[in-house]
Order: sequence, then C-alpha cells, then structure tokens
Amino acid sequence: MEKRIDALDVMRGVAIMGTLGTNIWLFTSPAGPLDALQMSGGGTVETFVRFLTNGKFLGLLTLLFGIGLELQYRSAVRRGLAWPGRYLWRSALLLAEGTLHYVLIFEFDVLMGYAITAMIVAYLVGRSERAITGWMIGMGTFHAALVVLATVALRAPAEPATGGGAGTLYTEGSWLDQVAARLQYAALFRIELVFIVPLGIVLFLLGVRLLRAGLFEERGARLRRRLTVAGLGAGVPLNLATSFAGSGWFVVDRYLLAPLVALGLLGLISTVVLGLRGAPGPVRRGLTNLGRTALSGYVLQNLVACVLCYGWGLGLASGLDAYRPWWVPVAWAAICLLITVLATLWLRRFRRGPLEAVWQWAYQAPFRRADAARAPAGDRVRSTSG
Repeated sequence: MEKRIDALDVMRGVAIMGTLGTNIWLFTSPAGPLDALQMSGGGTVETFVRFLTNGKFLGLLTLLFGIGLELQYRSAVRRGLAWPGRYLWRSALLLAEGTLHYVLIFEFDVLMGYAITAMIVAYLVGRSERAITGWMIGMGTFHAALVVLATVALRAPAEPATGGGAGTLYTEGSWLDQVAARLQYAALFRIELVFIVPLGIVLFLLGVRLLRAGLFEERGARLRRRLTVAGLGAGVPLNLATSFAGSGWFVVDRYLLAPLVALGLLGLISTVVLGLRGAPGPVRRGLTNLGRTALSGYVLQNLVACVLCYGWGLGLASGLDAYRPWWVPVAWAAICLLITVLATLWLRRFRRGPLEAVWQWAYQAPFRRADAARAPAGDRVRSTSG
C-alpha cells in the first residue's frame, strides 16, 4: 500500500481556493456567469487581481487529477484488478456529479470535463512512454490550434457585446429561472469543454509522468526546481502581459499561458510542503483538510457564493456593485475561511467529506458482492459481525 502523499492534499486545498478566486468575479458580477461570455473588462486593480488566479488553479487541479489517476492505476495493478474496469464507473459518477452541479448551481462546472478526460486517459495510462508522448504531442498541437483559431476570431473586428438584459437573470431571476437557462443554453455554457478536454488530456498525462519521475520524492528535487523556474519565471511575465492585452487575448491567457504558470505552482508548492518539518500549523492543517474534502469544498463554495450574490439569495452582487473590485477579494476570503473551518470540523468526526462519503458508497455499491467473494474468510466474518 502506497503512503499517502500529504503534499497532494495541501495542493488540492490550494487549488480549490484558487478556482474560487477565478469564479468569485463571475458570482459577484450583476451579470453573473454571463460576465465571462461578455468578457467585460475591469480597471487596472481588477485586471491584476483576476490575473492572480485566472486559469492557473484550473491547470493545477487538472495536473493533480492526472496524478490521482496514476495512483488509482497503480492501486488497481497492485490488487490485480482489470484496468480501466472500475475506474470508468468512477468517472461516470464524476460526470453525473458534474452534470448535477452544472444544472443546479454553476454554469462553468469543471467536473464534467474532468470526467470525460479521465475516461480517455484511463485507456492511455498503461501504454508505453512512446505512446503517451505521442498523445501529448497530438493533443497539445490540437489544443494550440484551437487557441490560435479562437484568438483570431476574438481579435477580428466585431460589434461590441451588449448585456441584452441578461443581467436581470441573476439579480432578479429565481433559482428555477437560472436552472432553466442552464438547460436552454447548455451548448453555450459548456463550450469551454472544447478547450478543457484536449488540454486536460495533456495535463493529465503530464501529471502521470511527473509522478513517475519522482515529483514527490527526494530524487525529484531537481525536477521541482525546473518546474518552478520555467513555470513562474517564463509563465508569469507572459501571462501578466496577456491579462492586460485585452479580451482578444483571453483564450491565450487562460488556456495556454495559465497552465504553464500552474506547472510552476506545482513545483513551488510541492517544494515548500516537502521541506516543512515538525507538526503542521493551522494553515497547513486547514489546507490539508480542505484538500481531503475537495469535492465537497468545491460544490459548497459555489453554492455559498450563489446564496450571497444572486437575487434569490442576499443579492450582494447588485447591492455592492459600486464597491467593486474591493469587496470581491473580501468575499473570496470569507468563503475560503468558511469552507476550511467546516472541513476541519467535519473531519474531526468523519473520515471523508459529505459528498466524498456518498460518492464512495455509490462507487463501491456495484462491486460489494465481488469484493466480499475475493476477501479472505476471516475478513468476511469480521465484516458481517460489524
């Protein structure tokens, strides 16, 4: 049995907070998530604060999913289970969870994209290094071509986007109105999958290869340094430039340069965590607990943001619009503190987060009889006796 990698939990916690750092600007806009489609700009301060999170933690979370897939693959091989076998059921459950999250809570859910990507990569992870390299080059080239085409389209002369009255959906519309809009405009809201899936295949496979190269081991120190220098040294200046270059560079900013910065974050955070000695402090414990309940934290933070910002909730998006961008980071920090405290309190009594527990039950349900038959007789007696 492989030892749990503590750095992974910390980075999952960081990534969950980071994704909220991107999404909070959508929740707090009177136009809601439609603000992303209108690509409405902000002042210098807002642009810079958005730059700090936009796309980077999506990339980090994607890399971590790839690392997690490799760990699942190793576990299946070690236990003599067919692969991808059960992992496809695992991915199907994630797809169902993402679909519900999209319909009921948030237009730009990432779980659906991760589920589709995982189903594809599950068939690649056990292949030769040459085959994996070929897929990474092929998907990377395809993704880069999509980014170029989208950027050309965005930079072409066009009529300026108008709100079209869409903002009232989030300031005055009911929760059911928003659910109906997500169903009606699913093709529009899910267009991001065109970028997430090919990019996800590359980053999933890169996560697999980084774990195999010893990313979290002593021999991986040089690798971690290289990731940090390349990702932050080259990626940050370029990403900062595209952030201020205007909406025409949005796709390059989010889907090409931000993943490069994510590699730097992966190297930096893993180096810091692995270098820590002694008992974890409150910050590290909080991030670890949030990372262990990442699925629950991701859904909860979006639900809380909806309640705070939308018209059917407290309506802060319209009520505090005059105070943008200053109140937005405060809302982000408050929600992050809330979900971290709740994760810590929950794990004092339970082994898994609430959604993780339900998800684990659903994952194991079809295989309980087969697992019971495979277990030694002593284990079956203990399990039946409670």
